[in-house]
Amino acid sequence: MEPFTTLSSKVAWLPVDNIDTDQIIPAVYLKSTTKIGLGKGLFSNWRYRADGSPDPAFVLNRPETRGARILLTGNNFGCGSSREHAPWALMDFGFQAVIALSFADIFSNNSLKNGILPVTLTPRDYQSLAAYLADHPQAELTIDLAKQSVVLPDGQGFGFPIDSFSQACLLKGVDELGYLLSLDPDITRFELARAGG
Repeated sequence: MEPFTTLSSKVAWLPVDNIDTDQIIPAVYLKSTTKIGLGKGLFSNWRYRADGSPDPAFVLNRPETRGARILLTGNNFGCGSSREHAPWALMDFGFQAVIALSFADIFSNNSLKNGILPVTLTPRDYQSLAAYLADHPQAELTIDLAKQSVVLPDGQGFGFPIDSFSQACLLKGVDELGYLLSLDPDITRFELARAGG
């Protein structure tokens, strides 16, 4: 994983509540055992028409959202099954952060383990952000993980919670195992001292 420190990007806004993991990445894509290429299946039932052509009305198919690395969505994002393919698809498509009112716990944990930052805002802050983006749809937000803040171009900022362990892992660009391995010298010194060596 790459370290996540700050992220500045325009936003793809999908104001829908209760988006489940089957909508994020339909079951037909779960045969894949690799993370690479899953972005093509992201929201595929919404992104494509019955004939396979892109639906120009869907937010991710609009030219103004091309290259967006932040997804803004509604309440209870990532509910449903525990499939880890959902954050894999988001990451492969190019998203590095998802902002929502709330997340399903398993999806949130899977995201953190794969380098995607789930940002939970209070209803008041969410409404302020949504109102700003309605007036400035091309605005770039900056997410500062160390400061736990989302900052608008006008300087307005919104705080968000994250547990210290997940924050440390994202800042270093490691998963749980990578974090433990980074402590190997300290563990070795402790074990040697304990053994009297």
